[in-house]
Amino acid sequence: MTTPHRWITTPITAGLLHGALEVEHTDRGVQPHRLPAHARAQCSDPQLAMAESQPSGVRLAFRTRATAVELDALPVKRVYAGAPPRPDGVYELLVDGHLTDQAVVTGGDTVTIDMATGSSETRTGAAGTIRFTGLPDRLKDIEIWLPHNENAQLVALRTDAAVEPLPDRGRKVWLHHGSSISHGSNAATPTTIWPALAASLGGVDLINLGLGGSALLDPFTARAMRDTPADLISLKIGINLVNLDGMRLRVFTSAVHGFLDTIREGHPTTPLLVVSPIYCAIHEDTPGPASFDLRALSTGKLSFLAEGDPAERGAGKLTLKGIREELSRIVEQRAAEDPNLSYLDGLGLYGEADYAELPLPDELHPDTAAHRRIGERFAERAFGSGGPLPAKDA
Repeated sequence: MTTPHRWITTPITAGLLHGALEVEHTDRGVQPHRLPAHARAQCSDPQLAMAESQPSGVRLAFRTRATAVELDALPVKRVYAGAPPRPDGVYELLVDGHLTDQAVVTGGDTVTIDMATGSSETRTGAAGTIRFTGLPDRLKDIEIWLPHNENAQLVALRTDAAVEPLPDRGRKVWLHHGSSISHGSNAATPTTIWPALAASLGGVDLINLGLGGSALLDPFTARAMRDTPADLISLKIGINLVNLDGMRLRVFTSAVHGFLDTIREGHPTTPLLVVSPIYCAIHEDTPGPASFDLRALSTGKLSFLAEGDPAERGAGKLTLKGIREELSRIVEQRAAEDPNLSYLDGLGLYGEADYAELPLPDELHPDTAAHRRIGERFAERAFGSGGPLPAKDA
């Protein structure tokens, strides 16, 4: 007969949540945020609100002798009318850094979105529970990585032994900002998104400001990065500016300089790596905007296409090739006075040959296998020996 657990409930506080910039206590639970309140107040875009509240890279982390852990959480499931069902967000358990178990939380709220009209309808549900049992009976470090692609308010944490915050493990903090690719779109689980893989391989602690659809050189994001303690910083710029068709080359150049200037106000000598876009066939030579491919959607497939005219690049419209050229030029110019600023060509992480082997399923986002390739290459090029983001002190 199994002995029932004697549960200890531990308040979920900022000290247990790694990778979040802010923790909000609501009437339904604890909401991790990846942008602070003053940044969120400066933009009413629902896409940004959804992206920053999805806890990509955020994990509950603590030390304990517990052999059983329960977590109550309130997910927000998103359903896109006419599109294939989205998989449930995955919670992953790591014990002393090793993946040990996975679970999904059922229930919660459901938001149904009509992509043709942009309208949405919300159905409210109850919190669900995940349970991890049979853990080794010794003092150990536990991490529960929260879903990268599903909003999750945390309601209660229970264990059968006391919990304490993780002590400082001496790792450098890596602060990264990018688009939905950095957010983890099309990766299967939170530890298989490329920034999580790169952080694991590099032995650094990740703060992931990959914000789906929202890497737009927003000044409030630059200020959030300026004010966040970090040992290593990277900035992956490009794809959202093209597929939103949000600016022209003249404005782009000034915006990049301004973004870097703001980060440097708080991190004047921190190693800072600017990364250009990975290969994306639809936008290499064709400007945005991007849109859903309605013909593909009618067959049940989610895909994107580019609607711009390649001839308009001469008028300053942005393409990925143009952005790579300009980012390289900007970094070369600034590096003359900023020796800790470096550039990494995104084609070295995922290029045309990789696309032929591991195509983007929706023509925009890499799948899990491609995320692994990008993460491994980034770790080697950025964190490896002689790389621009030294993960270990010399």
